Amino acid sequence: MSLSNSLGLLGRKVGMMRLFTDDGDAIPVTVVDVSNNRVTQVKSQENDGYVALQVTFGSRKASRVTKPVAGHLAKAGVEAGEIIQEFRVTADTAAQYQAGANVPVTAVFAVGQKVDVQGTTIGKGFAGTIKRHHFGSQRASHGNSRSHNVPGSISMAQDPGRVFPGKRMSGHLGVDLVTTQNLDVIRIDEARQLLLIKGAVPGSKGGFVTVRPAIKVKASKGAN
Repeated sequence: MSLSNSLGLLGRKVGMMRLFTDDGDAIPVTVVDVSNNRVTQVKSQENDGYVALQVTFGSRKASRVTKPVAGHLAKAGVEAGEIIQEFRVTADTAAQYQAGANVPVTAVFAVGQKVDVQGTTIGKGFAGTIKRHHFGSQRASHGNSRSHNVPGSISMAQDPGRVFPGKRMSGHLGVDLVTTQNLDVIRIDEARQLLLIKGAVPGSKGGFVTVRPAIKVKASKGAN
């Protein structure tokens, strides 16, 4: 759930491409499909204790939806989606939508706006300390034998006699929920409901992402 009090959109990462400016410069962009975001519930302070919009994205077979969720979606009159998420919003924003309404991309984002994109990173499996924690490897010659990419001593001798929790060692890498902040919206394809965002965003092609207005926009130089 977003605590930024701003409405965002759910989407799917299509992939990356590049756009060219009038000067011939290439801009790498990530294409995000945010089509058919629909409101499944409008939560109010009186009924739920907080104000939020519950939004769903994608489509799912009716046989893949549990009965409680199917009843919830039927009450709103919307098709079952693949993911459902809530966005904390102000009361004025919540009043603009009703259950079953679609949220177009232009109602939330504009070209040149800063956004935060959240997604699940690509899974890398079991990784060593060098790759997992970006450690520096040891020298490759002059007496170093078979210890180029190993972590070395972890400094846990008789005292304290154990490994402290959180010690950076080998283990599972990836499949983490990560937010990339302050990315620029370069272009909006209103017809196909696509966002073209400058730079890379977390996740693999086809993965779900959440796009919100940036909450840590840097002040421009010279601003008081």
